[in-house]
Amino acid sequence: MRFLHKPLFTALLGAGLLFPAAGPVLADEIKEQIELGLELYQEQDYGAAITELEFAINDMRKLISDRIAETFPEAPAGWTAAEAESQTGGAGIAGLFGGGGTMLQRSYRQDGGSGQMDASLMIDSPMIQGMAALFNNPALMAAQPNTERVRIGRESAMVKWEPNRSQAEATLLLDGRILMQVKGRNLESADVAVELLKAWDIQAVREQAAR
Repeated sequence: MRFLHKPLFTALLGAGLLFPAAGPVLADEIKEQIELGLELYQEQDYGAAITELEFAINDMRKLISDRIAETFPEAPAGWTAAEAESQTGGAGIAGLFGGGGTMLQRSYRQDGGSGQMDASLMIDSPMIQGMAALFNNPALMAAQPNTERVRIGRESAMVKWEPNRSQAEATLLLDGRILMQVKGRNLESADVAVELLKAWDIQAVREQAAR
């Protein structure tokens, strides 16, 4: 692992350049963990250095998780949204940019009705590969039952509507590695699911999910 030269690293910390938008408490903890990790590394206490740096990495992943969660759309009129949460449990978004990827999800409930929607965001997951093959083959997409292509800006989304089950599924694939999806139940049409997907801040998703 390559480390910043300590005087340069300290200068960057002091200028706030490493964590410009981090929460102040968590950012301070990350800085302390990295500084201690560097000190332990210079003392050749490599095991302890690795432990401190792994704590710092996990906390940075938590920051990434929080920022990506902020990209989820607000509830449409007549609906209530829950907080976005990670589907990896207590580890938060720990696997997002490592092996396997992970998923964030936000649930929406219709006020005074039975409608339900779940918006999910998956990044760098092996599961995305199968969807990429579908999105890259217009003939294959057109062959899917109850499915149509919908434009969202310059992007192509796939919308599936099952009227007999009152279920909708709107899916958007970005850059071959980011899967954004809204699944709805007990809906009158697919429109509300499509509008929720359209309300997602695509540019913010790209920025926060950048490698």
